[in-house]
Formats: sequence, C-alpha cells, structure tokens
Amino acid sequence: MIRRMLLAATALAALTSSTLAQSDYPAQAITTIVPFSAGGSTDTIGRLIAEPMTRNLGQQVIVENIGGAGGTLGAGRAARATPDGYTLLLHHIGLASSVGLYRKLPYDTATAFAPIGLVTDVPMTIVARADFPANSIGELLAYIRANKDQVVFAHAGVGSVSHLCGLLLMQALGTKMTSVGYKGSGPAMTDLLGGQVDMTCDQTTNTMGHIRSGKIKAYAVTTKERLSSLPDLPTLDEAGLEGFEVTAWHGLYAPKGTPQEVVDKLIAALQVALEDPKVVERFADLGTEPVPQERATPAALEQHLQAEIVKWKPIIQAAGEYAD
Repeated sequence: MIRRMLLAATALAALTSSTLAQSDYPAQAITTIVPFSAGGSTDTIGRLIAEPMTRNLGQQVIVENIGGAGGTLGAGRAARATPDGYTLLLHHIGLASSVGLYRKLPYDTATAFAPIGLVTDVPMTIVARADFPANSIGELLAYIRANKDQVVFAHAGVGSVSHLCGLLLMQALGTKMTSVGYKGSGPAMTDLLGGQVDMTCDQTTNTMGHIRSGKIKAYAVTTKERLSSLPDLPTLDEAGLEGFEVTAWHGLYAPKGTPQEVVDKLIAALQVALEDPKVVERFADLGTEPVPQERATPAALEQHLQAEIVKWKPIIQAAGEYAD
C-alpha cells in the first residue's frame, strides 16, 4: 500500500513538473535545425522568421545548420531530439521527396514529426544560357523534344528541387535530357552563366537578379499562376504542360510527441512572424511571400507533406534515380 502511494506521488510530481514546464515554455533558447548549409534559401528563410519569433516567444530562436545527405542528416537529428519544443526543424520539399530518393531513412517521415505550419512557397523558373537558340517557352519545349539528350540540364544535386523539377519536365515531355548534378545551386548557376550547360530549373531566390540583368534567358514559371515579380513569364500550364507545378515549399516541424500546449505557442509565434512587415518585404525581395494564415497550421502542412510524398515517389521511382 505504501509503495503504491509512493509511486502515485512520484507520478503526480512528474506530471505536475511537466505541466509547469509546458506553462513556462519557453524557458531557454530554441534551436531551429536547417538541414542545409548557411547561405541557401532555406537558411535565409529560417533566419528571417527567427527574429520575429524570438520577440513573440521571449527567448532566442537560433538557427543551426546541419547539412549533409540531402537534408536527411539534419532531419534525423531533429527526429531524435527531445520533444520539448526546444528543437525545431525547418525543411523544404526535400522532406517529402526523400521518401522516394532514399530507400532507407533513419526516421519515418510520416510519424517522426509534429507539423507546426507551412512558411512559404518559393517559385521556380525555367531558364537557359543567354545565347540559347530558343526565344520562347514554346520554342524551348520544341527544342528539347527535337534534341533530347543533346540538351544539358544542370541541377543542384540528386534530390534538390531543381533535380525534381527536371525529372517532372522530362516526364511531362516524354523525353530524356542529359542531367548534370552539382554540389548546390551556386555552382550550377555559375556554369549556366558561363555557357557550359544549356538550362536549369531554379528558385526565384537564385534567378531573379540574373533574369533582370539579362545574363540568362527566362522562359516560364512553375507555379499555377504567373508571378507579379515576373509578369511576362507564362506558366508551364499555359505552355501545354497541364498541371505542371513545382515550388520549393518550406515547413516548420517539431519532434513527434511535443506537448500540444507547446505546439500551440509555436503556431502562434510562426503566424505572427509571417505577418511581420520586414519578413513580408524580404520575402518579396526573394520572389516569394509568406503563406496565408490558414496554411500556417499543422493540418495544412500535414496535408501538403503527404500530398507531395504521393506526388514525387512514383516520379522518382520511374526515373530510377536514387540518392543512396
């Protein structure tokens, strides 16, 4: 009897301590893992939302870059973290595509994370070297169909958004190009600017400046609608590739098992951050914008993640291009 009372008292004390910890959250700095190197678009987005989230939560939100293995190294670290709200993960479309690209992952993408909310959809652009012969999206698609593997398509490495965009484009056209992978979008763009490769599909964060300066040719955007920042570029849907859509969407996650009260505070902080005027302004400079409030929610992110897994897995498997 005494032993049962002691056990009950211990359990009650632990529960009370846990409840108080959740009520006091956050009581220390919060680390957001970005599973890519510093300076990339995901890192930039993470640092932009960290400042207003810090003000809202009253504790520093720190970005930690843990790159490697196509983003799975950092995602794995986040999945193994204590689910107390002090370790978060900011990941892009790669969290969904890795399910197809890696035949063995150190975590179960469907169950390892507690979604907090979508952050932004960064549009992609179809671009080519400045002296490429095609002068419109129609001419470009016809050129690819006619020349097939003579067209050299650069991407930022297997599993990158540019790689996925290339796979979808080749599937939509029913033809293969010669794909050349690089260690990041920077080197791929350098060779495109130098004329060593023919074309790529890259985020507006990387192409906007070069398009406006005329250093590369721009043909189309990969969004459902035209972009206000590049109004003259048609969508690929307009060009006849019905339903073609690729965006470098980003979502914020916590480890599975994070208390709901903590998740709720993080949701509120994220939504405030996405309405911050400086964030809106800087996102616009990058050719994107924060998602509307109704998409900065766990339900919206969960639905989007699962839909993207279903979309990309068969495309990757059909191409037979794996990262492991």
